[in-house]
Amino acid sequence: MTNVYKTSLPLRTTEDPNPAVNAPLKAVKAGMGMVPNMYGAMANLPALLDTYSHGYGKFRAEAGFTPVEQEVVFLAISRFNGCHYCVAAHSFVGDMMSKVPTEITDAIRDGRPVPDAKLEALREFTHVMTESRGNPTPEQAKSFRAAGYTEEHILGIILAISVKVISNYSNHIFHTEIDPAFAGRAWKADV
Repeated sequence: MTNVYKTSLPLRTTEDPNPAVNAPLKAVKAGMGMVPNMYGAMANLPALLDTYSHGYGKFRAEAGFTPVEQEVVFLAISRFNGCHYCVAAHSFVGDMMSKVPTEITDAIRDGRPVPDAKLEALREFTHVMTESRGNPTPEQAKSFRAAGYTEEHILGIILAISVKVISNYSNHIFHTEIDPAFAGRAWKADV
C-alpha cells in the first residue's frame, strides 16, 4: 500500500519517565518476557493500551472459545484488515502457545478454507462479521449456529473485532515493525 499515513510518535519503553506509560509496559514484559513493538506503539495513549489489554484479556477468558478457536478468530479479522503485524503475531501464538495446526493458520493466512468444518464455519462467520460490519444475514447466522456455535459466540466475535480494530489500526498508522520473535511467521497483505 502506498501513500498511507505513518505517525511520527515513537515506540515507548519500560524506561519511559511517565508511570502511565512504563507501568503497563513493565507488566507486559513481566508476563511475556518482552514488550512487543505493538504495545510500545499503543502506549503513546495509555488509555488505548489499557482498553486493548482489558478487551483482549476478556476475550481470552470469557468469550467461550477454545485457544485454537481464539486464534482462528483473531487471524481471520487481522487478515481481513490487512494487519501484517497481527497476522504474524497470531500465527506465532497459534504455532507455539495454542497448538493450532499449521495447515489451519496457513489456510487463513492464504485466504483458503480451513481444513476442519467447524473451524471453517468460525473463520467464515468471523470474516462475514468483519466484512459486513456486524450485519450478517439470518442465513449466515443460522449456518454458524448449525456448526455448533451459539449467539453468545457471535457476541464474542464482536468483542474480538473490537480488540483487533484497536491493534490492527494502531499497527497500520505505526507501520509497526514485526518483532524478531514473530519474524518467522511474517505475512504480507495482498495488494
